[in-house]
Amino acid sequence: MAPHPDTVADIVSDFLAEQRDRTPEELQHYVLDFETLWERKLWHQLTNQLIEFFNLPGSAPVRLDFYKGFILKFADKINQLKLVDLALKAATQCKDNQERLTFMEAVVKKVDHEESQDALVFATIAVARVKLDLNDLDGARKDLDKAERILDKFDSVETIVHAAFYGANADYYQAKADFGSYYRNALLYLACIDIKQLSEKERRSRAYDLSIAALVSTSIYNFGELLLHPILDAVSQREEDKWLRELLFAFNRGDLAAYDVLSGHINSNPLLAQHSRQLREKIYLAALTEAVFRRPPHDRAMTFDTIAAETKVKPDEIEHLIMKALSLGLLRGTIDQVDEVAHINWVQPKVLDMKQIENMRQRLQDWDSSVNQLGNWIETVGQDVWAA
Repeated sequence: MAPHPDTVADIVSDFLAEQRDRTPEELQHYVLDFETLWERKLWHQLTNQLIEFFNLPGSAPVRLDFYKGFILKFADKINQLKLVDLALKAATQCKDNQERLTFMEAVVKKVDHEESQDALVFATIAVARVKLDLNDLDGARKDLDKAERILDKFDSVETIVHAAFYGANADYYQAKADFGSYYRNALLYLACIDIKQLSEKERRSRAYDLSIAALVSTSIYNFGELLLHPILDAVSQREEDKWLRELLFAFNRGDLAAYDVLSGHINSNPLLAQHSRQLREKIYLAALTEAVFRRPPHDRAMTFDTIAAETKVKPDEIEHLIMKALSLGLLRGTIDQVDEVAHINWVQPKVLDMKQIENMRQRLQDWDSSVNQLGNWIETVGQDVWAA
């Protein structure tokens, strides 16, 4: 049986009076505001005031008590997404991950209603994240899959929910060493947030992990989205990490010479050292696509000898290299095994650095010049036709 309204009011009043004495002096005015807003049933304003209070570091010791002793008294009257947000902030004060898991599972049950599916997703993702901390990867995957199924039914949802999903998904794939999936989800997470809200340490860590994942992934061969993202600037903040940014750009332009100079740093990272052979193959593929890209579309029939000279790959390995590039979708075309010629008709687009843009500018100038020459020739040869 539910307690009588007067009893609830007395309980809340006594609770707030007790908490006012426990709360740091500079925050006590918030508790007075809570009581006023509670009495007037201004739930929206009360929710926002609580979020503001919970965001203050000084509120940390009392967040759990406020959630259990106060917020749950009117939890069904407020925005359920904001309820989960408050619960997440309170959960940071649980003594360990096991207590946090129990706490968040109760929150999931609390918001599991047809009209609050966005809050259910938000809370389910939070449970998955705690399971990741407990190294329960299978349990985390089940929760993330459940959240994704619900998300797919929404026409739109708050950005904070998508950010939480992609962030947790990225952490899961990083724990599973699935670098391609981590890379894609981490970039989607960054697309959902303002990176200025991340601490300098978080930005540097995220940029470093993304860079490593891009390099060692067996499915990522185009780093354009990362190279254009402002998060990459964080890698350059420490002198000892600047080489990593330079290595990414070397791969992007297929620069074998720069790779050889920078490869001495590879052993400084265990993952790169472990994938050193794969990195060498990757730079050969990058050199091949760059060699094709530099050529005009009408001059992309390349002999194996030409490719060997451009990529520094042994002649007997050229056919395998081209087939690898074709199978990965980096190039399209055919191979004439008899004449040892690759006929390329398409190369995967990519982000260009200033040197590559200059090369394209030169090609456009050459094309403009050839068009003018053709126009002059037609005008000279066809004078009688024009006159007629």
